Amino acid sequence: MTQDERFRTHEVCNQPEPLADHNAWSSDSALSDAVTREGGGWADRELAAYGALVGGEMRALGEAANLQRPVLRAFDPYGRRIDTVDYHPAYHRLMTLATGHGVHSFGWNHAARAGAQVARAALLYLHTQADAGTACPLTMSFAAVAALRHAPSLAARWLPKLTATEYDPRPLPAGDKLACTMGMGMTEKQGGSDVRSNSTRAERLADGSYRLVGHKWFFSAPMSDAHLVLARDEVGLGCFLVPRVLADGSRNAVHVQALKDKLGDWSNASAEVEFAGALAERVGEADRGIARILEMVALTRLDCMIASAGLMRQAVVQALHHTCQRGAFGRRLVEQPLMQNVLADLIIESEAAVALAMRVAHAVDAAPREPREAAFARIATAIGKYWLCKRTPPLVNEAQECLGGLGYVETTVMPRLYRQAPLNSIWEGSGNVVCLDVLRAIRHEPACRDALFDELGRARGRDRAFDDAIARLARAFDDDVTLAVRSRAIVEDLALALQAAILLDGGDAQVAEAFRRSRIARRHGLAFGTLAADLPMTALIARAMPPA
Repeated sequence: MTQDERFRTHEVCNQPEPLADHNAWSSDSALSDAVTREGGGWADRELAAYGALVGGEMRALGEAANLQRPVLRAFDPYGRRIDTVDYHPAYHRLMTLATGHGVHSFGWNHAARAGAQVARAALLYLHTQADAGTACPLTMSFAAVAALRHAPSLAARWLPKLTATEYDPRPLPAGDKLACTMGMGMTEKQGGSDVRSNSTRAERLADGSYRLVGHKWFFSAPMSDAHLVLARDEVGLGCFLVPRVLADGSRNAVHVQALKDKLGDWSNASAEVEFAGALAERVGEADRGIARILEMVALTRLDCMIASAGLMRQAVVQALHHTCQRGAFGRRLVEQPLMQNVLADLIIESEAAVALAMRVAHAVDAAPREPREAAFARIATAIGKYWLCKRTPPLVNEAQECLGGLGYVETTVMPRLYRQAPLNSIWEGSGNVVCLDVLRAIRHEPACRDALFDELGRARGRDRAFDDAIARLARAFDDDVTLAVRSRAIVEDLALALQAAILLDGGDAQVAEAFRRSRIARRHGLAFGTLAADLPMTALIARAMPPA
């Protein structure tokens, strides 16, 4: 017996092999079905190309970009202020791949073709599975287009840079760059979600530009080429574009005070900044700052939905991959009846999430052409943002449990997914803010209410429990006394009804039936894994299975 054999303590067995490289697009039936249903199927080639990267090279890049967090260098070694944030090279590679495939711009660059925003939503859904942190600057660059269109001179200079399919992180004036990214800054210490309390001051200069004095408590992606911020000028609260580098090559007076030590989202930096006379240009009309920013927020909320659905899918992929190869009590985990119940329940939740996200992306895509879709997008974005973001943390946690202790260990992706999961429910309006937005739209914007109930009516008559749920929702807005207090419950019911309507009207029949029985007829417990025993769990699992 050799010395090596004498001290061999065990052999590694009953442990899964690492998840192989795969195409995250072609292996996701729920995504491809939803994209085709909502009019984006013509982008299959582009989605397949990005799906191969997401399931291959980008997985390792996402891990590396999160292992080494961004580092602030406020000063150079000689004391000169430089306000620079250094990122891991993997972050820049992720941004290069994402912008090259149009994660930030596909919907704008192909706007003449119906379904372009649906295809762009699918690109983001895929990207988030590799790394959610880089989705932040991609989303803000995407959403800034809506606000900048109200300022023709700014749009002429900035939109070609924001929609370019290149990545150029060099600290240069925008006019000297191949492409630009855009961030945003609304929140101040005293206000939080109440942006009307913002105190940053904007002083008008002789040439029509402004100098800003004040601060922002959350300033996302501080190395972006510009940020859209709120500040008070001589008229009221306005929206302003603040470049990082001025036309003469000098650094603008935006002082990065600190980087946030966040729960998750480690690959991306979020900063606290002060404006010490920073030069800025107003975006759109005076005293219309909130209106301009809200147009951007509507699109960032859409991306919160999409990213949450993407996180759900990746958690499900990890749970399925593990349980297919791990054995316990004489059978593979995936063959154990109670584990099948858990996995099938997670799959139902994930598929309903992507169905709703892509339906809202379709509405955003059609909004410029169809007033009804514009009204539906207005309210469904808020409903979906609330519900999908709320459902992501418990789903990811349940998927962690499928891996057992390994799901709590940083050598797997599960802790990163779990840290990331709560972010989207906080960003761009916490739950109460979003639910009150829904309530306001239903009560004061008849077009939104009509579009919402028209959408729900698409599946009317297919199921008694669904019809009863719609009738209850129609009556839910009659009690003015307790309406605000009950708005979370109402929005939850609206979200479930919307998901059911989409699935019943065009989704996979088995998924639709399982969703209807568990979520609408309420034959379901409060935790995942409480489905009725006669649902087709093995078929649902087979539909969602990633490559071995």
